[in-house]
Amino acid sequence: MSVDTFTHKRQIIALINLSDELTMSINQCNFQDRQLMHFKNGMQMFSAWQEGKLNIAAVISQDEVLASSGITLLETLKKNNMRDVPFFLIVNHFNSNLRSLALNAGVADVFKLPVSYQNIETRVNFLIDHWKGLRNNVATRTEITYKVPAGKRAFDMFFSGLALLMLSPFFLLVYILIKLESKGPAFYYSLRVGTGYQVFKFYKFRSMYVNADRRLKDLKHLNQYDTDAAAKKGDEGKQIIENTSHLCSDCLSAGRCQFPMYADKVHWCEREYIDNKKTSAGSAFFKIKNDPRITRIGNFIRNTSIDELPQLWNVFIGDMSIVGNRPLPLYEAEKLTTDKYALRFHAPAGITGLWQVEKRGKGDMSEEERLMLDNVYAQNHSLRSDVKLILKTIPALLQKESV
Repeated sequence: MSVDTFTHKRQIIALINLSDELTMSINQCNFQDRQLMHFKNGMQMFSAWQEGKLNIAAVISQDEVLASSGITLLETLKKNNMRDVPFFLIVNHFNSNLRSLALNAGVADVFKLPVSYQNIETRVNFLIDHWKGLRNNVATRTEITYKVPAGKRAFDMFFSGLALLMLSPFFLLVYILIKLESKGPAFYYSLRVGTGYQVFKFYKFRSMYVNADRRLKDLKHLNQYDTDAAAKKGDEGKQIIENTSHLCSDCLSAGRCQFPMYADKVHWCEREYIDNKKTSAGSAFFKIKNDPRITRIGNFIRNTSIDELPQLWNVFIGDMSIVGNRPLPLYEAEKLTTDKYALRFHAPAGITGLWQVEKRGKGDMSEEERLMLDNVYAQNHSLRSDVKLILKTIPALLQKESV
């Protein structure tokens, strides 16, 4: 993006991820001779700001509070000592707890769609004009967040570091087998929400072909749970999939994928994959015997949980702990911001935890029960109890579980 000398001096309002409809609305605003500059994503804006020394006066991002261009981007700007400017979010999902998370993170204001351009214009202009005074007069918030105890952190680093060192030859073997069987990277990551609603990259070995979700529309006839209703909706569903570039309903409303999984230059939609497993062909379930989307080595590493081993790196760098509550995809975490469930995020995110050991393989665990066990762990965890859970994890993994 070329930026001339005039751009450096003129105040800029950075617009991130804006849909076409919202762009048209924003263009009607009178921002007092400030220039609007559009960016595809937060990292593009960050790079341009850092390299081009742009005179950015405010940032308006259309993304969810917990998403990559939400408070995660704001934290990135802070860590890199970028100039403190008003940061606005325009979201689809919002509640009181999400508002608290956003304000505690330093977001200036949050707008829930649909929103009038007059409201945006008034709030943005006011906060830009008075930002310095408002920041100086507002007492600094002391945010109470969970921090992993020193003993637990030392244990995590030692255990994960030792495991990574000992398993490195095995990692290399799995890497080679994945690469030999199918094109594409051996590792991928998706965004997960862990301790204190912090978003991080969650690593796994790839067990499916990189275009696995696109194959769903070609596998309807193999669905073991197909019904007569499915046949009536099949052609319609197929047409929707083909005409929407594989975006789920939530992503369509935003005009882009909000739940991507990444592997080098390849990405696909995690939400679409999970939803299609449940709703493809109109059936309540989507199950395929000898699923052709899964590679042969992928089937093995899934059944043995080997695909989870790269999360040891997440533990080593501090994103996760050996024992804790499982980190959740962004769209699931957004649903659990109520007081009833928020407690689970005040504990470390972990590879294994209480509900995996207590209920794995029994087939009678409801989502409500799992979340209650997460809360129990958050209230009562200790290093001693974590060691006990680790010792129980191996036999739990050997149990057969329907997936």
